[in-house]
Amino acid sequence: MTPEERLAELGLDIPPPPPAAVPAYVPWVRSGSLLVTSGQLPWRDGVMAYSGRLGEDLTVEEGYEASRLAALNGIAQLKDALGELSRVVQLVRLEGNVHTAPGFHDHPHVLNGASELMISVFGERGRHTRTALGIHDMPLDAAVQLSLYAEVGD
Repeated sequence: MTPEERLAELGLDIPPPPPAAVPAYVPWVRSGSLLVTSGQLPWRDGVMAYSGRLGEDLTVEEGYEASRLAALNGIAQLKDALGELSRVVQLVRLEGNVHTAPGFHDHPHVLNGASELMISVFGERGRHTRTALGIHDMPLDAAVQLSLYAEVGD
């Protein structure tokens, strides 16, 4: 089963790539067999779907959904770069920043939304290393921001 078929089985559509990056950077870069995305936010239909701080404005469950949505946007970037998701050999790393209130410590639970989606879509190829960091301020007040590193083939 292809990753696109798995997404359909999960009832998910690959969205168009998120809004264009500001002129100083690009949405993704490929260097040899490594593809790296810029930070992905929880956009839905051109609107920030989850904004605010976890532990203050948002619950862990809402953060989980925000990271899942940001991951879906990351998948859209992979698809844009590769044409088809079956060219992902291995998701190598997921870096996640969680917009948090002081004292929030559930970063791993929030980012599980992204990690579990990657495993559901890519199977064993979706297992990855991960960094989970909490930050006080986030661009556009987004709840989470994710970057993906993927080994890709031709």
